[in-house]
Amino acid sequence: MPNKKTGQRKKAEKQKIRQKDIRTARDNLDFGKYPCNVSMECDKCKRKQKNRAFCYFCGSVQRLPVCAHCGKVKCLLKTGDCVIKHPGVFTTGMAMVGAICDYCEAFVCHGRKCLSSHACTCPLQEAVCIECDREVWDHGGRVFKCSFCSNFLCEDDQFEHQASCQVLESENYKCQSCNKLGQYSCLRCKTCYCEDHIRRKGFKYDKNKAIPCPKCGYETSCTKDLSMSIRTHKYGRQGKSSDEYDDSSNTTNDDSSYYGGNNEDHYIEEEDEEYYESEDQEDTSD
Repeated sequence: MPNKKTGQRKKAEKQKIRQKDIRTARDNLDFGKYPCNVSMECDKCKRKQKNRAFCYFCGSVQRLPVCAHCGKVKCLLKTGDCVIKHPGVFTTGMAMVGAICDYCEAFVCHGRKCLSSHACTCPLQEAVCIECDREVWDHGGRVFKCSFCSNFLCEDDQFEHQASCQVLESENYKCQSCNKLGQYSCLRCKTCYCEDHIRRKGFKYDKNKAIPCPKCGYETSCTKDLSMSIRTHKYGRQGKSSDEYDDSSNTTNDDSSYYGGNNEDHYIEEEDEEYYESEDQEDTSD
């Protein structure tokens, strides 16, 4: 018979499981809930933007900066790991600031843990929009991730990209290596693979995890579970060129001038032509 667990033993095991869940939840945190990517409103121009040290529009410094790592506005630690010691005094504003992140353009507090770990774990290190190729410093909005291909998106292109992300680059749903129907689709490469060509030789696959793409390593999904399409949709800045717009505008102007307020001039020109034709006929008869 195994020994019966005591109450203290049960409590220690529950605490161990709880700590493990907290650590895993920190890695799987929603991208919009990171302190360096939260929404901020400027004190002077009142425009909403991503959390940053200086306003993107007017360049003013915020009255109460938010730490990009821990998200605190006020340092309440009397005996903590603060680089700047302030015993018995609560610090706010610039007295709490220790550095500015080069990636997310936000203030980092003077805590030793935040200063030493934020630059290495900043989630916006490679946050370049997949549509417009702009970084965090080039646009004033927040950064998002596509729910299908997990690529970075700016605030201007997030909805349009996700609406047209489930589109294949081929004309059918067949595998890239054979003519079989592609059972697995990679939303990053926009290609389909059959059961035979999705697996690589000499590679060990986990049982309860999705099969990675043989080309890019991104997790694949079943094609039947997705709304995959082979039709492309162009939108916004990626739509028609300026020349096409100019041509369409010219045609509309010509039509409007013909059917609009210049109809009288058109009829007058027709009457003049009939008048000259009648004069020519009289001259020939004489």
